[in-house]
Formats: sequence, C-alpha cells, structure tokens
Amino acid sequence: MIEWVTVISLILFGLALVVAEIIFVPGTTVVGIIGFIFLIAGVGFAFKYFGSETGWVMVGVTAVISGLVFYFSFKSNVWGRFSLKSSIDSKVNEGNLSSLVIGQEGKATSALRPVGKAQLGGKEYEVKTSGDYLDSGSAVRITKINSNQIIVEPIN
Repeated sequence: MIEWVTVISLILFGLALVVAEIIFVPGTTVVGIIGFIFLIAGVGFAFKYFGSETGWVMVGVTAVISGLVFYFSFKSNVWGRFSLKSSIDSKVNEGNLSSLVIGQEGKATSALRPVGKAQLGGKEYEVKTSGDYLDSGSAVRITKINSNQIIVEPIN
C-alpha cells in the first residue's frame, strides 16, 4: 500500500511542479526540472515495486494525465485569475523636475546604493549616484538631470 502512495505522490507532486513552472515561474527551469525528476522517479518506482507491466501502464497513465492537465488548464483559462491584468505606465519623478536645478543641495532619506530617495527642495525624489554608496542622512548635490533621472554626488 505504501508503495502505491509513494508512486502516486511522486507523480502528482512532479506534475504540480511542472505546471507551476509553466504557469507561475516561467523561464526559471529549476522548478520544472525538479518536477520532471519527480515524475521520472514516480514512474521508476512503479517499475521497481510492481514490475515492467505496471510500470508501462504508469508511463501511459502519467502521460495521459499530464496531457489532460495541461490541456484543461490552458483551455479553460483556470490560471487567468492569477495573472496580472494591469500595467504601470508611470515613470519615476514624472513631471516633478521643474523646480530642481543643478547644484541644488538636499539630504538622502534612504541609503543610496546607488539608487535611493533624497529630500530636495522640500520634496522627496528618487535619485541616483554616479556609483557611490551613501548612507541615509548624507548631504547630496544635484550634478545632472536627465529626463526623469536625477544624478547626485555627496557633499563633503
């Protein structure tokens, strides 16, 4: 009895991991490979515990169930409720740079590694250093403003 539980559990868990790879974490392949290993292990244990006839039946059953799961999960859009349906069109510091000038000084409100937040002219902006790492509270000066990007340097 425990052999059947082992074989079926390995196959179902492997199938769940392969589906998770395809639906939730595409492109990582680690989850899919581990799922595929579980599927092969489940079928391998079926051959070991029950002989070749039952093993080949498990290969067929696993293939059919895998095909059905993939077919119905994509056809019926079961996973549609988990997908992102909106997108963000805004940009960082969009439209807020008119009051800033090169040479203006401020204070980092977060660590700049090299991107972070700084208080400039009474407002908080996302800023970037030219590679320096600065702690929160460091004094900074604007050196360049490119469209929506503010480049700062530390004030010594």
